[in-house]
Amino acid sequence: MHAFDVKIGINPISWSNDDLPSLGGEISLEQALAEGAAIGYRGFELGNKFPRQPEALAAALAPHGLQCVSGWHSGRLAERGVDEEIAAAEPHLRLLAASGCRVMVYGEVAQAIQGQPRPLSQRPRFGSERQWRDYGERLNAFGRHLQSHGLALAYHHHMGAYVETPDDVDALMAVTGPEVGLLFDSGHIAFAGGEPLAVLRRHIGRVVHVHCKDIRPQVARLARNRGWSFLEAVLNGVFTVPGDGVIDFEALLRTLAEHGYRGWLVVEAEQDPVVAPSYRYAELGFRTLAGLVAAIRAGAPERSCA
Repeated sequence: MHAFDVKIGINPISWSNDDLPSLGGEISLEQALAEGAAIGYRGFELGNKFPRQPEALAAALAPHGLQCVSGWHSGRLAERGVDEEIAAAEPHLRLLAASGCRVMVYGEVAQAIQGQPRPLSQRPRFGSERQWRDYGERLNAFGRHLQSHGLALAYHHHMGAYVETPDDVDALMAVTGPEVGLLFDSGHIAFAGGEPLAVLRRHIGRVVHVHCKDIRPQVARLARNRGWSFLEAVLNGVFTVPGDGVIDFEALLRTLAEHGYRGWLVVEAEQDPVVAPSYRYAELGFRTLAGLVAAIRAGAPERSCA
């Protein structure tokens, strides 16, 4: 077993939702940072309430002893060229690089329906191998640009987008090179019908960032059967934090440790903080992951299957 060199961070979506700002809209950034630090998190990903200037961001995080983990970039390489994408991402790239981040979260939003009142079945899809290859070439070029600035591209497979299912992830990895890293999100891959451990093992060599999200499978089934949109599924509680759903995070974390993963484990679970109080759920997610990380570092044997 390799030394498990990881830090546990959190996405502010537990307090305030970017896709649906009315969820947690009244909760201040200061409250989220103070509570996250009190729980024990080492860093935060960015959200819509964070300052976008390096000095101001550092001033917000420093009093709480927190680091900037990374931040989402809404990419459109499925419909535009690399130069245009580089120009669009430049302010975000500068902020992440100045803040000591090692990865940029890339989410493809071209034709994505994650924020729209449309059934998830209506998500976009590439219709040919040529479209996949062209997309991969553009991602490779964008990834090389990020590498030249000290950042890795962390591609976020996501519900309602071009890359959603395990087959999509397989195709993406096949048409891109090592300059395109994978953000493995346990909850999104489970909602998309995948078995998280199998997908992680298949692409472990490309994983550069990890979102730890649990799932309520009965809600996921309802979402599919009733033709819910992504936001309807979120509002009905499809996602939750590690320790409150069905995903085997011990197996996932042991796999990461065995393959020498180094970086962040980020708790991220889109929920309504009125229904799922932010502090309580953020604490459960941290306690679950911290306990597993400690056991893995201590060389604890895997639990019995008996």
